[in-house]
Amino acid sequence: MEKVHSLTVLGTIGERKAIELIIKQLDKMRQMPVPFGDDVSAWDIGNGNLAVLKTDMLVDKTDVPPDMDLWQAARKAVVMNISDFAAKGVKPNAILVSLGLPRKLVEKDIEQIGKGLNAGAREYDAYVIGGDTGEASDLVISISLFGMAKKDELMLRSGAKPGDLVAVTGFFGKTSAGLRILVNNLKVPKEIQRILVESVLMPYARLKQGLALSQTRAVTASIDSSDGLAWSLHEIAKASNVGFIIERLPISNEAKTFAEIANLDPVELTLYGGEEYELVLAVEPSLWSKAERAVEKTGGNLLRMGRVTAEKTLLLEMNGKKRTIEPKGYEHFKT
Repeated sequence: MEKVHSLTVLGTIGERKAIELIIKQLDKMRQMPVPFGDDVSAWDIGNGNLAVLKTDMLVDKTDVPPDMDLWQAARKAVVMNISDFAAKGVKPNAILVSLGLPRKLVEKDIEQIGKGLNAGAREYDAYVIGGDTGEASDLVISISLFGMAKKDELMLRSGAKPGDLVAVTGFFGKTSAGLRILVNNLKVPKEIQRILVESVLMPYARLKQGLALSQTRAVTASIDSSDGLAWSLHEIAKASNVGFIIERLPISNEAKTFAEIANLDPVELTLYGGEEYELVLAVEPSLWSKAERAVEKTGGNLLRMGRVTAEKTLLLEMNGKKRTIEPKGYEHFKT
């Protein structure tokens, strides 16, 4: 690991380096079912079963875009955690919530937060069963999920192998475009604006697709795309010690149109956005049809993008041109 000077500020090293530094100070549990750095954590409870855990927090200053109300923010806090369960093929059962609440909030605000939390939980057939509240200078909604899974059905980041197919569960670029509209108050055709903005304010976790895929045993590696498509590919590549050649980018039609209007590169919008909450997958080629049918039965789509390679490089090959896929994406403290 690159040496970091003890006085280097957090804004320079970033979230991921900070996590590395913390992990180095921890005693590692023996026979961890899920290694540090994956989307969830787990405890082996015997007989091939795992108790699966996840925690993530939403902070108003960094995670709540303009025009997102408190109901939507609370729901998003739940959805972004459930998306990580979706990537592992785990059904969430119980949710704990810790709230840091600014003193300026009024009763109606608290009610809206509670309703948003419940809406997010019940949308995925889970329940909020407890938590904690405290005073904070900024709104903080910290979610902890609990679920159960069979050890041999859990879809980790680390199993991709050369020759596997690379796929995603949806199109990209809409949230990146929608966030630009909200932050910069851009004017685009009304129908396109509605779709792009709604993708930011009302995200959805691909839980049905993740649960269905875990039953096929076709997926060799899986991650949720909340930090961006490019970063998700790099995370699988690092965990699996492989590379990728991407031949088809899943660019949404709305993102293409927005890119033309705003004079932006649609490839940049697609690769380096974030918060789509799609699943990014490596799939065993012989089981592709089985995985595709399983996703289609949930009402979704499995979009093939490329293939896994032994060379540890990530390349985009489209229209006879090659470009490197950079390890860029959202990162707290830096972004």
